Amino acid sequence: MPTTSTFWLRVGRVMQLTLEGVAGATLFAMMLLTTADVTGRYFFNSPILGTVELTQLMLAALVFLSLPVVCWREEHVSVDLLDSVFPTRLIWIRQVLVNLIVSGALWVMARRVWALGERAMQWGDVTEFLRIPNGYLIYLMAIMLAASAVLTLLRALFYLLEGVGVLERGGPLSPPTQPGGHHD
Repeated sequence: MPTTSTFWLRVGRVMQLTLEGVAGATLFAMMLLTTADVTGRYFFNSPILGTVELTQLMLAALVFLSLPVVCWREEHVSVDLLDSVFPTRLIWIRQVLVNLIVSGALWVMARRVWALGERAMQWGDVTEFLRIPNGYLIYLMAIMLAASAVLTLLRALFYLLEGVGVLERGGPLSPPTQPGGHHD
């Protein structure tokens, strides 16, 4: 019988693989579009209309589809100014606090971006050339920010449970014990 933490880790892994797959497909589509546009432009003097807009939309989608995975894996850009002075036995407290702050910030951004999506849909905002509604992409961004907030909050909860001894120490959420180590 899997434990609750094992269940959530599996859910996180399925979500991670799904988002990585969609982001990878988006990146591949961007590559194909760019290749086709350049080939058409230089060999047939016939570029694909709207390539710049489509590339911009796919790039935005790619970034925000990757954000929940980055948050779950804790692969953000970080500065380790306090690592050398922070007691090892209290790292879990730092991780809980950092993840709670990040989760709160992501949630505030998700709500604000959702409001921008609603406004874009109400006003009928569309891309300049292809006339694609901007609201759908903005909603996707808001959903991915909210998913990132939830996953970061879940990380904070796991750190807390591990720190107080409910979850086994040394699990996938434990900080690396050796310099240069990595936890996934």
